[in-house]
Amino acid sequence: MLDIPYRDLHIPAMNFPSQPWPVGMAEQPEPLVRRVLAANPSAFTFTGTQSYVVGNGSEVAVIDPGPLEEDHLAALLAAIGDARLTAICCTHTHRDHSPAAAPLAERTGAAVIGCAPLTLADDGPRSDAAFDASYRPDRILGDGESISGLGWTLTAVATPGHTSNHLCFALEESGALFTGDHVMGWSTSVVAPPDGDMAAYMQSLQKLHDRADRIYYPAHGPAVEKPRQLVRGMIGHRRQREKQILNLLGEGLAEIEAMVPRMYAGVDRQLWPAAGRSVLAHLIDLESRGVVSREGERWQPLPG
Repeated sequence: MLDIPYRDLHIPAMNFPSQPWPVGMAEQPEPLVRRVLAANPSAFTFTGTQSYVVGNGSEVAVIDPGPLEEDHLAALLAAIGDARLTAICCTHTHRDHSPAAAPLAERTGAAVIGCAPLTLADDGPRSDAAFDASYRPDRILGDGESISGLGWTLTAVATPGHTSNHLCFALEESGALFTGDHVMGWSTSVVAPPDGDMAAYMQSLQKLHDRADRIYYPAHGPAVEKPRQLVRGMIGHRRQREKQILNLLGEGLAEIEAMVPRMYAGVDRQLWPAAGRSVLAHLIDLESRGVVSREGERWQPLPG
């Protein structure tokens, strides 16, 4: 297994930070941003989903309202307080991010604005949440489109890869970027076909690396204070994984089931089936570039 600083799969529960965690509390990492942690910790959400309240005046927005849990909704409403909620923004439609959008909209009258709807049935083992079939946006934001309120502006940054509908949101006034599941400091993002796309994910990482955002606020885990450095490392990590796959193919390991134990020797075996989805994502990308070919479940490198 390569000696790399990032995990391809979310870390297991025994590696969580020590409790107590600030569940339900409105932390304020900077003047225009408050963060509220939902009580949904797991191997794919870390300590839970972090919803963000943006704005510090009479109008605010919420980014990633999170799972449909009454206590979390109550905590978000308390963080909003007397301000008018003008927008509920979702980075993507996994069930740990968007289900609370509809009830929050019903209670506040706010519009649901952000990513496009997307629902896919499971076709294999998962290491992230399933899709939210209830998500119904009032407005879909395209890349570069903005919404604003009193003292704040959020601009959509399209970042497909983890899912095809994934958006990040840039807070123009402070240089912060809300990265959803695309970039997190505690783990690499899950990229699982058929919707997860490794080529798109790598392009989206490069897109963020080329930006000058000051800080990242992911939906899971701590803020990223050196974003370009982290993204550069993540790009390098994925390239190392690709090289490892090609080396294993060169050794005659032609099936994903044979590659995974070599590539993920330090990962809990229960996660190996999901790890295979990440390997598949790399192989599909390599196939599209004419580097490998497949016959059934067997893969082989192409000459040249």
